[in-house]
Formats: sequence, C-alpha cells, structure tokens
Amino acid sequence: MADLKLKAPPGCFASIEKVFPLGSDGLRQTPPECLECDIKTECLRAALNAQQGVAVHEERLARSYQAGHVGFLERWAQQKELEQRKKANSRWRRFRMRFQHHDR
Repeated sequence: MADLKLKAPPGCFASIEKVFPLGSDGLRQTPPECLECDIKTECLRAALNAQQGVAVHEERLARSYQAGHVGFLERWAQQKELEQRKKANSRWRRFRMRFQHHDR
C-alpha cells in the first residue's frame, strides 16, 4: 500500500533560481538533483506560474522573436499578456483584492 503521509515540500520548492537556474550558455536548465526529486513536475510548474516565472516566459519570447519563430504581432500580444500576468500577481493587487472581499 502506498504511503499516504504528506510531508512538507523542500525549502527549494518553486524557487525559480534553484529549480530552473540560468546556465552559463544563457539557457535555463533543471539541475540533476531536481530531476531525482519526486515532486519535480509540481515544483517546476509552480515556479513558472509564480511572479518570477514571468521573466522566464519573457526570455523565451525574446529568443523566439530573435530566431524568427514569432512575428511582431504575436510577440506584442504575448508581451501584453505577460504584463497583465505581472500586474495580476503583484502583492499590492492581492492585498487590495483580499480587503475588497471583506468590505462586502
């Protein structure tokens, strides 16, 4: 039977600089110790969906545009979406949203 005990994630969980650091070649790579972790998929997904993950998506978009894989309008639309994600994830917005719900 599977062990159903839940344990706390490690301290490096969802830290973009630890689980998906920028390499010397300018590309991001997952370290070998992370590949051995049981929760690597959830960890990387959480890191990319966090505020710091927006920068990773911006890097990818810039590389795609420079390589000619993304046109100007597509890049513009994606940049606009990434800016909206930055604003949506900001601490101030979360703070305001929390207190707006309490006022009702």
